[in-house]
Formats: sequence, C-alpha cells, structure tokens
Amino acid sequence: MGELISQGGPVGLLSLGVVLILTGRLVPRSTLRDVQTERDTWREAHRVSEEARRLDREQLGELAELGRTSTRLLTALPRGEVSHGTAAEVGDASPR
Repeated sequence: MGELISQGGPVGLLSLGVVLILTGRLVPRSTLRDVQTERDTWREAHRVSEEARRLDREQLGELAELGRTSTRLLTALPRGEVSHGTAAEVGDASPR
C-alpha cells in the first residue's frame, strides 16, 4: 500500500482511506466512543453479575452446612415409640 500512496499522490491517499473504511479499520470517532461506552457498560454488568454469583456460592455453602447440621441433630435424637392409646392404657401422665 505504501507504493500506492507514493506513486498516486492524493489519489493514492484517497484510495487508501477508502480501503481502510471499507475494511473497517478506519471508523469515525463517534462510532469508536459508542463502542467503547458499550464495552464498559458490559464490563460493569459482568462485574456485578460475578459478584452476585460469588455471594450465591457463599450462601449455598452456608445453607449446605446448616442442612448437614440439622441432619446430624435429628439423627442424634433418641427414637421413641409413639403410642396412640388413652392415658389410662399408657399410664397416667398427669402431675400429682
């Protein structure tokens, strides 16, 4: 492309500009700023999303530990038979 510019002068320079625009290597500043702003917005959204996911993982870990603790507690309780008889059959449970 350097030869095109040196041999063609202004026509070569204009041709180079057109080629750069058509290939997408040369864009208006406003377009570049719009893309950069959108990129920054998505980057911030990703950061917030990852923070929320980190908090979720922490909470799930705590909930799992509470579940394990509850299971251990319930399995450690003594198991008793439940009777559906009357107080006279089971024994008078009223205080004297």
